[in-house]
Amino acid sequence: MSVRRIGVLTGGGDVPGLNSVIKTVVYRGSELGCEVLGIRRGWEGLTHVDLEDPSSCGRYIQQLDRENTRTIDRTGGTYLHSTRTNPAKIKKLPPVVEGQEFPATQVTKKGGETSNLYDLTPQVLKNIAALGLDYLIAIGGDDTLSYAARLEKEGVNVLAIPKTMDNDVQGTEYCIGFSTAITRAMEAIDRQRTTVGSHERIGIFRIFGRDAGYTALYTAYVTSIRCCLPEYKFDLNHLIQLLMKDKRLNPSNYSLVIVSEGAEWQGYEVREYGEADAFGHRKKANVGEDLSDEVKKATGEETIVSDLTYDLRSGSPDFVDKMVASTFAGMAMDCVEKGERGKMMAISQGCYAAVPIPDPELGPRKVDIETMYNTRRYRPIYAQKLGLPIFMTRA
Repeated sequence: MSVRRIGVLTGGGDVPGLNSVIKTVVYRGSELGCEVLGIRRGWEGLTHVDLEDPSSCGRYIQQLDRENTRTIDRTGGTYLHSTRTNPAKIKKLPPVVEGQEFPATQVTKKGGETSNLYDLTPQVLKNIAALGLDYLIAIGGDDTLSYAARLEKEGVNVLAIPKTMDNDVQGTEYCIGFSTAITRAMEAIDRQRTTVGSHERIGIFRIFGRDAGYTALYTAYVTSIRCCLPEYKFDLNHLIQLLMKDKRLNPSNYSLVIVSEGAEWQGYEVREYGEADAFGHRKKANVGEDLSDEVKKATGEETIVSDLTYDLRSGSPDFVDKMVASTFAGMAMDCVEKGERGKMMAISQGCYAAVPIPDPELGPRKVDIETMYNTRRYRPIYAQKLGLPIFMTRA
């Protein structure tokens, strides 16, 4: 095997399990005689680093070995830190390339003001070459992996590992962080039942899921409550009737519902605010609060709105995420050993697989409403699971 040096980075939001990937890459790499470099702060590490400046190298590049990664899998977050940098759409040129020419796209903001978005891919390729990276392992969600796909087309030996609590990356039935998120959400809802029940209110839980409702759906599955997903615009009056019926039939006189952050009802669109990030996403207003207002207006009932978001991605991974993370990393190193490139580690048909890095044009993977969601009861479909893979969906 001629591979000498491997780069590894984490992009986008952190999730539990990332450090297990990093550690396994380092340990397997040492067994294969490879040097592993950590690219810190995601793709920013390859756009902003000045390789002639020791302080810049210290900020963005870290030599990884068995000693400094020995215990990192015991905690959550990412040892390499992260940003939401998109090298193909940089708003302001970093100091290291000021004055240089890069492909640019002009965008118009509200009010008519224009600005440029710069494509720093040439700088990324230059830094990959200067660092002597034979392989680059990118760990991220659909945004991070969309740029990995771009580098693969540019000829870089890229391997991808999917992570996101939304579990919405194309080509895989499972992404690192999903199991821990569901476990935490389940525990939070079970704890908060006591408060909602004590005050005989309607509990509304907002949860991650901008474009896909997997997190809401699976949390509802294990907590036996109703849920609303981005893939299906629900009937507001019908939902309120169901929640009132649940409350009336509950001996403790309360009811619960989970709403994805991107969920909408007929005639309503989730409001967005703030400036878009590097991948074009603006922050979404809390649909849970808006739903609460409608419930109060229609019924006069009191509600409790709980935002199940960042707490779900904090702390250590559960067993599933730690196992899948370590396995995905081992699979990536198998690809390195065999000289394979352009692959994403995945679970397909319930089995571990190495599949092509998804085409960004496909967008996020969506819940199959017809087979997974009861559109009259606003609940998961519990029947007809025989023969399905463990996560009850096929990539």
